[in-house]
Amino acid sequence: MRTFAGVLRRFDYRINNRRIVYIDDYAHHPKELAASIGSARKLFAGKTITGIFQPHLYSRTADFYKEFAAALDALDRVILLDIYPARERPIEGVTSALILQQMTNRNKQLCSNSELLALLPDLETDVLMTLGAGDIDRLVPEIEKIYNTL
Repeated sequence: MRTFAGVLRRFDYRINNRRIVYIDDYAHHPKELAASIGSARKLFAGKTITGIFQPHLYSRTADFYKEFAAALDALDRVILLDIYPARERPIEGVTSALILQQMTNRNKQLCSNSELLALLPDLETDVLMTLGAGDIDRLVPEIEKIYNTL
């Protein structure tokens, strides 16, 4: 146990300093999201937690958008990226906005992957989480750079 470094992309601490905690997690199902966010809430009680979530698959989003919204509502701030399609073609009417519209959290927004990095320097949060199984992991090194240079 002393040498176990954890599992890549499962509550993976990318930055953990006095200024910010940045955690990357592969969570892509509502129950996984709820577990990851719930763990962060317990570990960082009283801290502001922002989650960046990229839904994975149109079909999963269509099936679970209400459950995604409920899980994400436990965050203080939510940034929803576009759906990562993987092997699927778009389904008419199924976008990240479906989740956004179902959420009760007022501190929420839609954002494209290309716009995300520009948002982060001005984002005020104690804990940042990237969540999802799509290509959100490609943003992790850039997010680390931003927070390591602020």
